[in-house]
Amino acid sequence: MSHTNDPEVMKRLLADKGRWAIVGLSANEERTAFEIAGYVRNLGHEIVPVHPKAETVYGQQGYVDLESVPGEIDVVDVFVNSQLAGAVVDDAIAKGAKAVWLQKGVIDEAAAERAKEAGLDVVMNTCPAIEAPKFGLV
Repeated sequence: MSHTNDPEVMKRLLADKGRWAIVGLSANEERTAFEIAGYVRNLGHEIVPVHPKAETVYGQQGYVDLESVPGEIDVVDVFVNSQLAGAVVDDAIAKGAKAVWLQKGVIDEAAAERAKEAGLDVVMNTCPAIEAPKFGLV
């Protein structure tokens, strides 16, 4: 069965201020992850960069992986290709994240199912910048 995004879940994740770990976020301003991280931050969320380089982005300390991020994570925003997404989702489950958001073009049905079974909210194959305007959040 394929995953279907729940509009109420998307609206809640975007509207309720939280801590978003953005996997794949580096200081490279040319990357989509950089732009969308700024967008998520402007919605009022705290962003946590997660990237092998562990760079500081938008003034926020970066971490090499989810396990290294101190404290709780509300949403893990996944900016890696579909082949790598499953491992990130598994790390999000292990970390105790409340939700995973797989970006536009990032699709892993099995990982989405594992996340749902673990009690996480799941959004897949869309972007906060596409969804937030639909809910009047910008």
